[in-house]
This record gives sequence, structure tokens and C-alpha cells, in this order.
Amino acid sequence: MKTLWSFEKAFNRNFGLLNANEQATLSTSLVVIPGCGGIGSTVAETLARLGIGRFRLCDLDTYDVANFNRQLGATLESVGKNKAEATKERILSINPNAQVEIFPELISPENAADFVSGSQAVLDGIDFFAISARRSLFKAAREAGIPAMTAAPLGFSATLQIYLPDRGLNFDQFFNFKPEDSYADQITKFLVGLAPVGLHRDYMDMSVFDPIEQTGPSSIIGTQLAASLIAGELVRLLLNRGASLPAPWYRQFDAYKQQWVRKQLIMGNAHPKQLLKIHLAKRSFKKTGVWEAFSHNAMA
Repeated sequence: MKTLWSFEKAFNRNFGLLNANEQATLSTSLVVIPGCGGIGSTVAETLARLGIGRFRLCDLDTYDVANFNRQLGATLESVGKNKAEATKERILSINPNAQVEIFPELISPENAADFVSGSQAVLDGIDFFAISARRSLFKAAREAGIPAMTAAPLGFSATLQIYLPDRGLNFDQFFNFKPEDSYADQITKFLVGLAPVGLHRDYMDMSVFDPIEQTGPSSIIGTQLAASLIAGELVRLLLNRGASLPAPWYRQFDAYKQQWVRKQLIMGNAHPKQLLKIHLAKRSFKKTGVWEAFSHNAMA
């Protein structure tokens, strides 16, 4: 089947949106994607179809039937397969000339610099609850001078935040993480800071959120929106098509409510309104047992 494939034919329909030089730039660009679940696998496929030619992936988890509602890589054929390996197969089935490297370790402070090394962009697909790995990732990206993005699928919406090495707040500054923060503190700050406006909150039933099993409401609509927000911004970054708006800027688009927000949250989570939201969230979590569950997960 590869004999039927050619780069020119596969990506010809991108022209009119991209020119030949821009398509060539994308084909030599290296993106790193830690996490190949809902966000990561969808971002990877989206970028493969844009003609991005080099990927570095990382995920030690395997696909399960519980992933079917929101993860493009989850199929009957992929159940039990490593997510990074399955995503690699998917990329190569779209572009057999792509270079796809699998990073064999969980992201940590010790290896994050190696993971991001040499890339043009870091695209966060890490599990929501893996705060330590995520903080290590963004720290390494900033120190290496590499742009990084995080997008969150929330209900039928998605958010996007961009972190640039030379402008704006860094990841820890935006979320107002402190050295003394417990794991539960960090999770709460991350949750509140991802979507300061919270377009999704009035229709999402959080009573089904299970902090022990680390599951909650999710939809393919949100993951596809998140991947598209990342991909659209990546095109701007890689092709120098205008200045990006880094944190404290944030965006959220809700397909269900047909609403779009792009605002600047001065001071990030250190803003007085955010501090109040965090305080109220902590109080609610402590009343409902969520806080204790977060603390239990930190020790597990």
C-alpha cells in the first residue's frame, strides 16, 4: 500500500491554507507529546494529517474499553496495546515517512530535559492527576527555550494555555504553586486555573467524579476541540504567523453553548478572585471527602 502513497498527494489538500515552504517546515518539525490518551493521541493524529514529520511520544499505559468514548486510538484492535506504540502505528499509517520515537520512561525531574531536547514544541497530554510530571515537563521546556502548551477537555468544551520561554508567566507562576503545597493543594489549583471562567460548569454533573479511581465526565467533543486548539496554535508558532498570547492569557471554547472566551488573568491563580475560588473549592472538597481522596492518591 505504501507504493500508492506519496507525501505530495497525501498533503496536497493542505495547500491554500499552507504553502509549499510551510508544508516543508512542518515535515521537518519535531513535536514531543507526553501522554497518548485522549489529548495526546488526538493531537498526534491531527498533527500527522497536517504533515508534521517528527514525533517523540511517551506513555506507559495501555488502551482499555473505558477509553472508547474519548480516545481516538482506543479500538477493539488496540485494547491491551501500549498507547504510545499504538499512536506510533496510527501516525505511520497516515505518513509512513514520519519519524516517531518512543520515550520509554515516565516523565520526571531527572529525565524531562532529555524528553524535550531538540524539539520545536512541547504538547501536554499528561494525565490530569500527574502534577509532578507536568510541572517537570513545563520547567524543562522553559529552560530549554521551547514553547509548551496545555489544553484541557472539559465537558463539551476545551481550554488552551500557552507557555513561552521568553514572555509571560511560567507554568508554576500561573497556577501559583508553592513549595509547601501538598498534592491536594496542587490538584485544586490546577483544576481551578485551567478554566477561570468555567463555561462547562453549569451543565456538568460532578457527582460522578471519582477522585479515588481518578475518573470523571468526559467527551470526544472536548478532546477533539482541545487537539484542534493546540494544532491551530502550533501552526502559528512553527510558521511564525503572528505573535502568540502566552499565560496569563487563556482560552476556552464550548461547542455545546457556542461560546468562546479569550481573556488575560492578571497574576494567574494569585489573582484575588482565583484565590477565593481555590479557597471555596478546598472547603467543598474537604466536606465531600474529595480532599482526603486526593491526599490518599498522593501516597499511593
